[in-house]
Amino acid sequence: MDTSDELSEPLGKTNDQLVAFLSRYRDMNFLKSHGRDNARTCKVDREEEAGVSSSENSICMGGDRFIRKQGLDRLFLECDAHMWRLGDRRIPEGIAVDGGSDWFLLNRKFVEYVTFSTDDLVTKMKQFYSYTLLPAEVRRDNASHLVVSMSLTNIWARAKLLSFFHTVLENSPHCDTMVDNNLRITNWNRKLGCKCQYKHIAPTTSSRKTSTASRQAGCKAPLLNPHLPRSQLADPVHFISRAQQTARPTFFARKFEAVVNQEIIGQLDYYLYGNYPAGTPGLRSYWENVYEEPDGIHSLSDVVLTLYHSFSRLGLRRAEASLHTEGENSCRYYPMGHPASVHIYFLADRFQGFLIKHHATNLAVSKLETLETWVMPKKVFKIASPPSDFGRLQFSEVGTEWDAKERLFRNFGGLLGPMDEPVGMQKWGKGPNVTVTIIWVDPVNIIAATYDILIESTAEFTHYKPPLNLPLRPGVWTVKILHHWVPVAETKFLVAPLTFSNRQPIKPEEALRLHNGPLRSAYMEQSFQSLNPVLSLPISPAQVEQARRNAASAGAALEHWLDSLVGGMWTAMDICATGPSACPVMQTCSQTAWSSFSPDPKSELGAVKPDGRLR
Repeated sequence: MDTSDELSEPLGKTNDQLVAFLSRYRDMNFLKSHGRDNARTCKVDREEEAGVSSSENSICMGGDRFIRKQGLDRLFLECDAHMWRLGDRRIPEGIAVDGGSDWFLLNRKFVEYVTFSTDDLVTKMKQFYSYTLLPAEVRRDNASHLVVSMSLTNIWARAKLLSFFHTVLENSPHCDTMVDNNLRITNWNRKLGCKCQYKHIAPTTSSRKTSTASRQAGCKAPLLNPHLPRSQLADPVHFISRAQQTARPTFFARKFEAVVNQEIIGQLDYYLYGNYPAGTPGLRSYWENVYEEPDGIHSLSDVVLTLYHSFSRLGLRRAEASLHTEGENSCRYYPMGHPASVHIYFLADRFQGFLIKHHATNLAVSKLETLETWVMPKKVFKIASPPSDFGRLQFSEVGTEWDAKERLFRNFGGLLGPMDEPVGMQKWGKGPNVTVTIIWVDPVNIIAATYDILIESTAEFTHYKPPLNLPLRPGVWTVKILHHWVPVAETKFLVAPLTFSNRQPIKPEEALRLHNGPLRSAYMEQSFQSLNPVLSLPISPAQVEQARRNAASAGAALEHWLDSLVGGMWTAMDICATGPSACPVMQTCSQTAWSSFSPDPKSELGAVKPDGRLR
């Protein structure tokens, strides 16, 4: 099992090889221990083919470090979506604590023992681990022979840790069935994956609590990616050769995620199953559904719902501008209802924008049609002209949901509203240590924040979320990067005015409150107004007055303001119809390469074959 969302686990070998291996070792349990930190007491000879050599199967002491690192010597209780630290506790006497990867394979005998046994070991360990930090969500698997990451009962669905099964197994009569190998290759890069090791066992403030989300803040494996250094096991050739080792058999690998890199999945797919025929469509494309009509609009934030509607209208204006014939209405539309579905679209592992399926009435025949619009963000990062002598900066971007492990924004497209807290990110090339100045400028040239960042010689990425007072003024913001106060580059981002509040059309008084910027236009306690002349950023009274009028707008005027901002930052690349259309030159989505309705053979799942395979 794994507690993260971004994973996929294709087999590194064929099903037949896996079945043959597990049949041979059907009485064994495959778990990977950390080893170097754990107290180990169960030393048993195992065949090297099962994954452990005699040198690896030695007794290891030094479990105190592991116990402290995992917080097992502390008492925790989850209540009200927080994990409360109640105090210290002792490890039960006579128990050798072990732990490791929470990906493992357990045989039926041991699972039944843990599930149904009432002996002291199982009973005490269940109680002990019920008050432990980082209980991991698990899933049930009713496989008859081998249970992979199985939750035992509903009670235990949240009480199995990185340590529970390892500890019970090594202290139980089943001790001699443990193999120190979980049959997986994991792309461990602790520099990226261990940004927070539980903030060392939760805060020690008077409240002594930490949010439920922070309980998962331990080490997580970065995704496999062929464009990262081979030392990170990213190269598929390196991965495949590792998977063929017999001293430590490997059948699985993790992690894979197509929104980060689909190429490596295709390479492994080719290795296992052979290449697709020439001309197969969709091999370099990836579509991920992020909204579907049955989900209901209440699953969307007001920011996202606002922008999806604006993207739909942007597509309809493209249809009218590029497909419309003078004197006819056959390619003119009026938008109807909420978006029906939304996909994020990637081509060759590059984000291409959103695909919005939406309904619209064709004005020529007054009939409802279903269309799909492709919108792509415009390029907003710009190197200063003339360029400065400072050459380390490679890219800069602003967004939310920064993933420090994969070094990308999970809010693809940077959909931001007035109540969001944006993060500024910079990507650097190697060079000498330098200090740069970052300046955030709002749509009417008010300097919202400025700060310096020390860029060390080996730094690749920096990111920072300035503590801005909310709401942010809607419009196009600019983040400037300077070195010795000489402009190096700038990037822009859109804070969208909202047309919805609680998924209902926004009321004028609510729009004014959200769209007028912070009180007295003060984004921080300190004012940076003295920097405006230095940076040649004049504050125009006319521009401020226009911003005030925009903030008071509602209805059609608010939509017009929103759409003009979105049109400046996004492009409607194309539009197609999912079914019959009265527009004679409208493309059919199923025959349009970018559409989510176009063929995608690599992702199609058919009936299960007699050999148990889908392909």
